[in-house]
Amino acid sequence: MAKMLMKGNEAIAVAALKGGCEAFFGYPITPQNEIPEYLARYMIPAGKIFVQAESEIASINMVYGAAGAGVRVMTSSSSPGIALMQEGISYLAGAELPCVIVNVMRGGPGLGGIQPSQADYHQITRGGGNGDYQVIAYAPENLQETVQIVTEAFDVADCYRNPVMIAVDGLIGQMMESVDPDIEITKRELPPKDWATTGNSTGETRRIINSLYLDPKDLEKHNLKLKDKYQRIIDNEQRYQLIMSDDAEILIVAYGTMARICRSALELLREEGIKAGIVRPISLWPFPLKAFEDFSPTIKGILCAELSTGQMLDDVKIAVCGRYPIRFFGRTGGMIPEPEEIVHAVKQFLGEVSHE
Repeated sequence: MAKMLMKGNEAIAVAALKGGCEAFFGYPITPQNEIPEYLARYMIPAGKIFVQAESEIASINMVYGAAGAGVRVMTSSSSPGIALMQEGISYLAGAELPCVIVNVMRGGPGLGGIQPSQADYHQITRGGGNGDYQVIAYAPENLQETVQIVTEAFDVADCYRNPVMIAVDGLIGQMMESVDPDIEITKRELPPKDWATTGNSTGETRRIINSLYLDPKDLEKHNLKLKDKYQRIIDNEQRYQLIMSDDAEILIVAYGTMARICRSALELLREEGIKAGIVRPISLWPFPLKAFEDFSPTIKGILCAELSTGQMLDDVKIAVCGRYPIRFFGRTGGMIPEPEEIVHAVKQFLGEVSHE
């Protein structure tokens, strides 16, 4: 198929079908409504399952049921809806059930507004539900990358038996770009779903999907098993991109829509002779610590740029580990900065570090 002009949410839906999504459960909320609208039109005629649930809480528990039966399943929502799903996401992680969750982020807290935001970072990377668990999370920058990541996410979820979240903001969900929906992806060697409750189990073993362990020894053993799995994910699934970092004197750390804006700021800075570069996290969890290991000796400081009041900042500080001064630039509440604002922040930062 040739490239097509597509809306972000539509591209996500197309990628889900390409990734083998067999069931979708969701509930409407702006700015992601085109995802269920598209899937409602195309899944049922293709013999797949589509249900508009009565709430986000219902939809995530339907995801639990379908995932437990071994079905490739997805839900999508936006920030307040994802907040309502947190208990179910904890259950999914605890029961080691693979699924894909799309979060088209909007401003908060509370109902907030419907404009783009990145203020769900803590909820996504720290776990909004109870217990020791992690959700694999990706934050694509453009629609082509979004298609690739959503398509691959079903394999990643099956590979690790873990929920995978795709975090885009409302701008990416609503914008239009040229997309090739038929990109090739690397297929993974996937383990058999011999744990799934398909009704086909034979012999003495019953297949039970559960996250309840009343004996604390059993629960600790289960948590340590999960911890080992999360370490494998940290070792193998860190994704990032370095942009003009080889000779940079200042590095901007940004993801998603903010990274797009920082690319424009980078061009303006380079035109003025200021050597700036970008570290773009693609995986939010695991956070790409490897990207911060071997920086150029020309680096004078790190600027963390977000559409929030600074939620990724802690991870940047951990990754930098005191080697460089760090500053923060952010807009929140749905406000989108101009590239010139980032240029000003970089110049101000360089002025500060040159006097330290």
